[in-house]
Amino acid sequence: MIHPRPTELRVVLGTNSLTSPSLEIEGVTTIILHKDFQRVNMDNDIALLMLDKPITFNELKQPICLPMQPGLSKWHNCWVAGWGQVKSGLNEAMETELLKAPMTIMNWDTCFKEFPKLTKNMLCAGYENESYDSCQGDSGGALACTQGSGKKWYHVGIISWGRSCGLKNTPGIYTLLENYHSWIKKVTELEGRPFRAEQMVGSSKEKAKVSRASEFPKPGGPTLWLLPCLLPYVTF
Repeated sequence: MIHPRPTELRVVLGTNSLTSPSLEIEGVTTIILHKDFQRVNMDNDIALLMLDKPITFNELKQPICLPMQPGLSKWHNCWVAGWGQVKSGLNEAMETELLKAPMTIMNWDTCFKEFPKLTKNMLCAGYENESYDSCQGDSGGALACTQGSGKKWYHVGIISWGRSCGLKNTPGIYTLLENYHSWIKKVTELEGRPFRAEQMVGSSKEKAKVSRASEFPKPGGPTLWLLPCLLPYVTF
C-alpha cells in the first residue's frame, strides 16, 4: 500500500463547500500512522496529521470532544459527514458540498456475525431499513454523537471500511476512537504539539470551547456546519 506524502494532503477549515471563496486550506507537515495498523483487517486504522500552522478558532472552527469513557450504548443522535461519493462506483464523482447522514451504532456481537474480521478497535454504524451510509472518499471522516439531549458533540468513530456503500441493513465500519485516547495524547506530547484546545497557541482570545450545536440538521435540512471543524486526529 502506498501512503500519501504530507505535501499531497490539505486540510479544509471553516466551510461546507469546496468551491467557497472563503475556503481556508492548511498544509500538512507530518503524517503519523499507528505502528500496529494491519492492512489485512484494517485494525488500528488511524493516523495523526500535523498541520503547518496553528488554527484560530471562531464560530465556524471549533474543536470536537474526544470520548473519554468506554461504552457504546451511551451514544445517541449520531451523524456522519463527508465529501465522498453518493454511491459506489469507480467512475462516480466526488462531492463539492459537505453531505451528512444520521447513524445508529449497532451491537458489536451482531455486527461481528456479518463481518468476521471485526476487531474490538472497531464499531459498526448504519440506519435500519435505510441506505444512509458513508462511501468512497469519506474515509477518515468523523462519526459524531451526543449523549442523549446534551449539546456537546463527541468524535466517536472514524470512517474506515465497509461492504460497498449505501446498502440497506448493512452497516459501515468505523475505528473506535475511545480506544486511542492514550495513543493520541502520547503522540502529541512526543511531537511537542498541544493535546487540549485551550493549549493551542493559535486559538482565539476567548478560551477555546467544545463543539456545540442546538441539534444536527435533519436529512435534507440546512448544510451541516460542525464537522469541517478541527478534528481530534488532526493536530498542528
